[in-house]
Amino acid sequence: MELLFVTVIGASLATIIRYLLPSRGMYGAALLPAVGAAVTATVWVALVWVGLTFDGTWIWVASLLAGIAVALVVAIRLPRHREAADVRAFETLSRS
Repeated sequence: MELLFVTVIGASLATIIRYLLPSRGMYGAALLPAVGAAVTATVWVALVWVGLTFDGTWIWVASLLAGIAVALVVAIRLPRHREAADVRAFETLSRS
């Protein structure tokens, strides 16, 4: 049950990140919540396998911070990459 809770919280925090940063029109509305949820759940499961218990503080902190960090990296890097790819595509198409 805690895995469900931490996944929903991770998706919610990533959704908040989406609306705090500029250039959110460069990617879909569900991308950051999906990334945040996936990373949070993956880190949670990995930490359970390592031996942390679900009622410990550090498993919650590590899982949520990992989800936030990856969502933040995606939100910052993806618009830059998309803009560069759009410029390259425009230059390629304008030559034809």
